[in-house]
Amino acid sequence: MDRRERIKVELAVAVLRQAIGRDEPAAVRSEAIRLALRVLWPHCRERWPLVTFWESGQQDNDIGRTQGVTAAFNAIVRQVRATGAYRG
Repeated sequence: MDRRERIKVELAVAVLRQAIGRDEPAAVRSEAIRLALRVLWPHCRERWPLVTFWESGQQDNDIGRTQGVTAAFNAIVRQVRATGAYRG
């Protein structure tokens, strides 16, 4: 993987991490999140964490949304590390 792709992956992970740390439902429903998930798509062997992150972010229940996106985020990070796309 070239340096530019690695930077895109690092930025995408940072966008997701920042979104899960906010209490606003809109933070997980933004175009930035959609773009970050799309950047990570080719680097995840399984698609469920990406889909789960997006779907959990659509929930109105604060606890369900937070738990869902946090669990999905952890799975996404594990997968991009396993493929060597992320070292953070």
